[in-house]
Parts: sequence; structure tokens; C-alpha cells
Amino acid sequence: MSQSPFPGAFPHQHHDPRGLLERIQAQVRERIEEAVEMAALELMVALREARGRPAPQTSSAKDREEFVAMAGELLTHLGGAFRRELPDGQRGGLDEAERIEGDERARVLAGQVFLARRLPDYWQRFETHVAAYRGGRLQAPGPRRRGLGRLLGRD
Repeated sequence: MSQSPFPGAFPHQHHDPRGLLERIQAQVRERIEEAVEMAALELMVALREARGRPAPQTSSAKDREEFVAMAGELLTHLGGAFRRELPDGQRGGLDEAERIEGDERARVLAGQVFLARRLPDYWQRFETHVAAYRGGRLQAPGPRRRGLGRLLGRD
């Protein structure tokens, strides 16, 4: 008997031991991580442009550290912004979702997954909060340069 040319709509899921809800949560989490990282990268490039600095380099460990820090700061901002606008009745569910083992990033991401699955306008709010964060960062004065770096025009 020959195999069907159409083994299933989602053949990548046939060997995934997770249940449907776990897979959905993982996909939502990945989407949020990607959106945060893209927003952080765009902001990093815009900040560097505004301050006359070169674009980040993928091969630079220092640039990578700056990117990871910026993505973490943005994620923390999102967690606080969503928390402030939630009615008291919904904060309990967010608190429960954030009670996971792991670091701060994992905790905030778990809260964002909870919100994304419950708020019908999550992505619109997400974009609004990212835009507010971006605007604040772009309007803030840059770090002061000191000593020899300032004289030589470096950061």
C-alpha cells in the first residue's frame, strides 16, 4: 500500500507529545517573543541613528548584550503597562499566570501569553504600548559621553 500524498494538514504535529493547548500556548509565546525582539531591534537601530552611532552588528557581543537588555526592558515595560490598565478582577488571573518557576523574563512572558489569550484586542494594545515606549526612549536624552571617548567622538 502506498503512502498518501497528503499525510495530514499539520504533519509537524504528529510527533509532538504536547497537547493542543500546550502547542497553542507555545506558539503564542513564540509570537510574543518575536514581536518584542523585532520592536527592540527596530528601537535599537533608531536610537543609534538618532545619536549618530553605527548600526548594530550581528557579530558584536556588545551589540548582542545591548539588544538582549533592550528586549528585556521592553518586555518589562509591557508587563507593567498591561497590568496598570487591567481591571482589578483580571489582575488575579495575571498574577496566577506569572507564578511560574524561572527568571523574570519567563514570568513576564507567561503573563503576556495569558493576556494574549484573554484580551481580544491584545495585539492592538501591544502595539500601542510598544509605540509609547519607543517614543519615550527616542525623546530621552542619550547617555552622556565622558572623557577621552567624548573628545574622540566615541560613545
